Amino acid sequence: MHRTTTGKVVSPDGTTARTVVSIVTGLTKVIDGVKTIAIWDRDYSDGELVESELAFFAQTRKGTVWLFGEYPEEYENGKLVGAPSTFISGIDKARAGIAMQARPHRNTPAYVQAYAPTVDFLDCGDVKYKHLCVCVPTGCYDDVMVIDEFNPLEPPSAGHQRKYYAPGTGLIKVTAVGGEDQEFMDLVKIKKLNRTELASVNKQALALDRRGYTVSKDVYAKTPRAVVSTR
Repeated sequence: MHRTTTGKVVSPDGTTARTVVSIVTGLTKVIDGVKTIAIWDRDYSDGELVESELAFFAQTRKGTVWLFGEYPEEYENGKLVGAPSTFISGIDKARAGIAMQARPHRNTPAYVQAYAPTVDFLDCGDVKYKHLCVCVPTGCYDDVMVIDEFNPLEPPSAGHQRKYYAPGTGLIKVTAVGGEDQEFMDLVKIKKLNRTELASVNKQALALDRRGYTVSKDVYAKTPRAVVSTR
């Protein structure tokens, strides 16, 4: 699947346009003993690429989706400047976390979405609302759930993100509550790639995976190579 969300980031310095292109690739990678699937995200600010990331997810038989790590390349003025926020479960005390619960309910304890102490990553999620009807450019969705996301290591001034998920579609909307940098995004395009398009995506994502062994020698280079799934 290929999805595009667009919107803006409002900060004390002004407002910037933001676009995120997210693609479920055909790549798998074994992390911490688990076969994961790679999601390739590209983040644009005012039309300029600022981040290109491989994120790795796996789902249990009961339905819970886990995040096992991220390799986010950072760009400035069109040039790669590194990937200092890389974390991989099982390396440097990083641990996988829950990206989506199998049976989420309101008024239950917040859950850890991933933990990586060396890069100060501790995202947590809390089910805020359920059964909403929400409209975005791709259409109107029923039974939408809102997850409140926050990092307890950050001060209250950092604010929270609210992410809206629709059954069968996934993330459709992002809003902010508090914080100096507030992000507001809507899903504007979603489509299924054909075989030719997926092959092209896999080729580019494999190149990103290979580059990670040079850019992140202390973390990413310790993982097995990503491969194209045969299933």
